[in-house]
Amino acid sequence: MDNNSQNQNNKRPGGGKNNSWMMILALLCTVVVIFLFYNMVFGGKGATQTKEYTEFLNDLENDRVESVELDAENAELTVTLKLSAVIQESDAESGGAESSRLEQYAYYVQLQNERVYTTRLMESMDNLTERLEEHGVSGQRVVSTSSGLLTEIFVGVVLPVVLLWLLASFLMRRMGGGSGPLNVGKSNAKVYVQKETGVTFKDVAGEDEAKESLVEVVDFLHNPGKYSSIGARLPKGALLVGPPGTGKTLLAKAVAGEAHVPFFSLTGSDFIELYVGVGASRVRDLFKEATKSAPCIIFIDEIDAIGRSRDSKYGGGNEEREQTLNQLLSEMDGFDSSKGILILGATNRPEILDKALLRPGRFDRRIIVDKPDLKGRVEILKVHAKDVKMDESVDLDAIALATSGAVGSDLANMINEAAINAVKEGREYVCQKDLFNAVEQVLVGKEKKDRIMSAEERKIVSYHEVGHALITALQKNSEPVQKITIVPRTMGALGYVMQVPEEEKYLNSKEELENMIVSALGGRAAEEIVFGNVTTGAANDIEKATSIAKNMITRFGMSERFGLAGFATVESQYLEGRTSLNCSDKTAADIDEEVVRMLKEAYEKAKALLSENRELMDKLADYLIEKETITGKEFMQIFRKEKGIPEPVEEEKPAVSEKAEEGTDASAESDSEVSAENSESDTTGEETVSDEDASSEGELPESKDDNIPPIETPSDDSDIGIFSKHTL
Repeated sequence: MDNNSQNQNNKRPGGGKNNSWMMILALLCTVVVIFLFYNMVFGGKGATQTKEYTEFLNDLENDRVESVELDAENAELTVTLKLSAVIQESDAESGGAESSRLEQYAYYVQLQNERVYTTRLMESMDNLTERLEEHGVSGQRVVSTSSGLLTEIFVGVVLPVVLLWLLASFLMRRMGGGSGPLNVGKSNAKVYVQKETGVTFKDVAGEDEAKESLVEVVDFLHNPGKYSSIGARLPKGALLVGPPGTGKTLLAKAVAGEAHVPFFSLTGSDFIELYVGVGASRVRDLFKEATKSAPCIIFIDEIDAIGRSRDSKYGGGNEEREQTLNQLLSEMDGFDSSKGILILGATNRPEILDKALLRPGRFDRRIIVDKPDLKGRVEILKVHAKDVKMDESVDLDAIALATSGAVGSDLANMINEAAINAVKEGREYVCQKDLFNAVEQVLVGKEKKDRIMSAEERKIVSYHEVGHALITALQKNSEPVQKITIVPRTMGALGYVMQVPEEEKYLNSKEELENMIVSALGGRAAEEIVFGNVTTGAANDIEKATSIAKNMITRFGMSERFGLAGFATVESQYLEGRTSLNCSDKTAADIDEEVVRMLKEAYEKAKALLSENRELMDKLADYLIEKETITGKEFMQIFRKEKGIPEPVEEEKPAVSEKAEEGTDASAESDSEVSAENSESDTTGEETVSDEDASSEGELPESKDDNIPPIETPSDDSDIGIFSKHTL
């Protein structure tokens, strides 16, 4: 879509050219207005008065006539009086009173108008000639032509109308993107051919199920006879549904690129215009053009802009939008799918779409384009990394595991940030360190090097983050700690704990959720135990713990008090994922009481764990204050030393089998301490060398796929303590 917007901007007239045309039109309009004003005041037929022929004879007898023009064809005289006679008559009427300059100018204009008048010739031209010669008045005969009248009509009527039309057309282009007032109801869809989209299914990764559904559509467009021979028909439409950034638009372009057919691309808002009825007109014109170009594909992005339900619950009542929707429903019912017209729609708000739009016969298929899994993220990273120079240390599998919950656009951004970081460091290739730093940069922002915290605040932040990490290590079913830092970040974090999952998970047990709540409250518990006071730094932790507890009660049926009853429904599943309670006010109050009880129990458990390990917490906090950032390996070394747990035995193994060996050991251990030991072999986001390679760095190239541990970024299910977003 970025290329499309660039093309649209390129096609749009530049700022300087627009300004030039505006100046020319304004100048022409000014000239016409001045000319019309001058013609109205000083000349033209419109300013000439008409008098009786007897009045002309009277003026002639009194020697008040200066000249006469005769239009013999029309028998019309144009009489010009002497200026002195007109002035004398006017002074006699006004009494010679003094006047201002403005009044004098108006007086002069009035004299010029009264000086000339026309009359109809009532005698022969010979008699008129004798009268003029007798009084010494000059006279001439003029030939009547239509050129003067035509010029007056052109300048006074045609030219102003043309200029106003041009100005209106220009303004319509600026406001509506159309090509003029007559085309306001025309479709403004961008039309591409296959070579212009430049996208095929090879450019789309991580959405195998969605691609499989669309491959059938492409095959139907290529070989319609194979399907029609057994009575199958082409689906009229397919609706792509999923979170933002998952590649819905890219999939639609890939379908057009693979099918080699014209591709009409527009958004739902393109149908809506300033004028009533324009949306419906554009829908009709779109399908008319598509029928001419069949077989083709029509892609309507953000279709919820016009397809919103007409029910008042979802904001119905907009007459213009409903009229556009009705026309779209009619057109989707009316066209013949055998001609090869396919409609693709994309939205991340399917719950608000009109039911009539979603029924079979209009959108026959709903294709879910969800967030990619681990394998999908690896494939997406490979697609975006194919044009980036990378060294042998890069392990995309580790990056994929570290970015649970990320979509394709996030991963593309991380690859780009890593390339930028490599250039800033003066390297020609991207290494694993650049990728890890890019993951952290997208997650919590860059390091805020200019923020200087006092010694007291550094100590508070250090104990807060150690409280999170220590409780994680003491509990079962918790993800191992990967990194602890008290370096402030640009997104507001004063410090954070990063954890890594041993594998990607899709389900969480009740015990795991309870451990998450305890870990989230560990930072606040550490503050109270050490300092006897609390700070605002735990706001994000409390919010997260409250959300987990409320979901356990209202959605997951994990409360003994409420049992298996469900009290909440998810709205905007693919956007913010907010929930709304479906219960009485009394039940909602009881739910709040249960949430408070669960949080109190978790908080007391966190304080108990930290109080029992106060000496260990002090040592970890002092070490963190000194180093500012410690790795999971360093954290577990101190933890095992104080707990009397022996260090894991590291056998000399070939680099190829090292990772498999560690995986076997990890699955054999069940207690939390040994589970945490598995993370010792992991390196940090800042180091890319494994334990074995730390002693023999020359083996690094041989262990390309094994020496980089995964780093987990915060996801909905990960326990990340962030002491941030609030000032103390």
